[in-house]
Amino acid sequence: MKKVCFLLVLVFGTISLKSCNVTKRLTPKYVSQEVMEKVYNEIKTPYKYGIVLQHPDTSKMVDSPTIFRKNNLWYMTYIVFDGRGYETWLSESKDLLNWKSKGKILSFTENTWDANQKAGYVSLVDIKWGGDYTVEKYDDKYWMTYLGGNTAGYESGTLKIGLAKSPFLTKAQAWYTNNAPIMSPDDKNSRWFDNKTIYKSLAIRDAQKHTGHPFVMFYNAKGNKTEYESIAMAVSDNMREWERFGDKPVITKGKGISGDAQIAKYNDVYIMFYFGAFWKPGAFERFACSYDLINWTDWTGNDLIAPSEEYDAVYAHKPWVIKWKGVVYHFYNAVGNNGRVIALATSIDLRNEHP
Repeated sequence: MKKVCFLLVLVFGTISLKSCNVTKRLTPKYVSQEVMEKVYNEIKTPYKYGIVLQHPDTSKMVDSPTIFRKNNLWYMTYIVFDGRGYETWLSESKDLLNWKSKGKILSFTENTWDANQKAGYVSLVDIKWGGDYTVEKYDDKYWMTYLGGNTAGYESGTLKIGLAKSPFLTKAQAWYTNNAPIMSPDDKNSRWFDNKTIYKSLAIRDAQKHTGHPFVMFYNAKGNKTEYESIAMAVSDNMREWERFGDKPVITKGKGISGDAQIAKYNDVYIMFYFGAFWKPGAFERFACSYDLINWTDWTGNDLIAPSEEYDAVYAHKPWVIKWKGVVYHFYNAVGNNGRVIALATSIDLRNEHP
């Protein structure tokens, strides 16, 4: 009788079944607690550096950082609320710590579906953990999805997802926004969890096409009958036309808020950084992990970031997290005695090195 040998090898959560000269990879649907703890130890940032960006006019609120790199400089898009609504700005840094505003890239308009709300989030940023964090061009343009609406006020009215594009990534120059919304709560195919309003969105390249499509968008939304905020998915083949994916949210608590996803890929595990609010007191940073971008295992341990300082005593939320030269930088929206600002926590203490 011919002897058949099998060897099970666990490689960071993915099982390889080897039988003589045959190898088959069996990807588990969910991520083990052991792997989740490894990820937590990799991404945690226990040292709060402090405020890195705030508006000179403290009556204006700064929000939602997106960080990327080009030509040896760092850039951050962020949004500013001035009482009328959201506009999107751009800032620049040499060291991730000191930021200088360059100006607006999405501004208020008149008599458009997005006249009073344009909160933008750059698309197709490199998701590799510890990668180069460059932004991919598609069809010879840079792309940005944005929260849009025509009702004045703080996230007022029915909010939809718009699509902006530009040949320029690092200039304080208006992006082209003369398009209809790409996703709306009023769409015929909207679901119970996104048929009231849609908030932040993030579009990434899925090189492995886990969903069968090259582009994936994560967005948070509310339903008419739920009143809580969940994270859902949409997919596209061309960045212009999007369809909802799946029949339920990928992250939800059934109460409060789960929102503002950012995706990183660490070895063969995808990490979703997101914030939670009001399903326990306050607002705080969380994460989940996946092998396929579709099925997510939620972390049940300590918050990544939680209120602890005067400047983030009310809320510590809305993440953008990168690893650069061995240091993890966790940018987040802080609300406290300095108003609404962008703050930073890191994996090593930089305060003495960069006071």
